[in-house]
This record gives sequence, C-alpha cells and structure tokens, in this order.
Amino acid sequence: MNAQKKNIDIWLIYNCLKCGSSYNMTIFSRIKPENIDKNLFNKFSENCTKTAWDYAFSRETAWKNNVELDYESVRYELEYEKISAEDILNGDHDIIAFEIKYPFDFNLKFSSVIKKCLQLSTNKLNQLITEEAIHIPQGPLQKKHKIKNKDIIQINRARLKSMYDN
Repeated sequence: MNAQKKNIDIWLIYNCLKCGSSYNMTIFSRIKPENIDKNLFNKFSENCTKTAWDYAFSRETAWKNNVELDYESVRYELEYEKISAEDILNGDHDIIAFEIKYPFDFNLKFSSVIKKCLQLSTNKLNQLITEEAIHIPQGPLQKKHKIKNKDIIQINRARLKSMYDN
C-alpha cells in the first residue's frame, strides 16, 4: 500500500525468478480508503497472505492490468491422505468420492491430481478415462478437464477393479 494525500494505491509486487525484475500489479489505484470494504482494507494493511494469493490468481485482476499470467511456472504441492488404488479396490463402497480444495485457479488438471494421489501410471489413468470409471461435475473425466474449488471426483470401484483384473 502507498498513501498519496487522501488516496491510496494497493499493488501486488511480483519478482521474476529468472531475471530478478519486479512488476507492480495494481489492485486499487488512487482510491479513498473509505471506498474499500473495511475488512478488506485491514487485510491489505496487514499484508494478509491469503488475500494476496486471492488477488495473485485472480483472472479479473490480471485482465484489468492487461497481464497474461504464466500458470505453467506455478509451483504447488498436493496435500492429501495417501490412498492407493489397491486400498480403493479392497474397500466396500461402490463409488469413492474425493473433494478437491483448490482456492487458487492456475489451470490444474484433474488427470494430474488423480495420477499423483492414486499413484497411477499414465496408461492406467488412460484406461480409467476410456472406461468412464472417473466422473467429475462435468461428466466422465476427460484429460483436458480443469479443476475448480470444491469439485468432487467420483471413482467407480467395480470399473477400477475390472481394469486391474485384466
């Protein structure tokens, strides 16, 4: 934040990992503090990490700044309870469902998450996709499908089991 008389500017400051240059992405420019929601203003004042991340991945903020975000270079970690395909096969539910918590949209694909979390090879994942054993809110999983926060993945245990039996 930067104050200029009775107005303030609020930016996100990006630093390039490759060249070290920086870029200020405008969140608010020359705005009166009373025109910003008080709670949001306090978050900006406190450099709230979550708020910064919300704006950092906001397509609207990027669009307003005429910036193309480079989602391919985003580093991320998957936090999940380790469960193998074998654990699912030995379960007693017909459908196994997982909810994805993904608050920042950077074009992450379902196929990447499923492969990692279930420790599947690309070949096995392709078989599951062909068999329509995995469903997401849009219908049967396709490789191109991107995740949205709170999406549900449903895996048909019988189809998964038949794939492993073959």
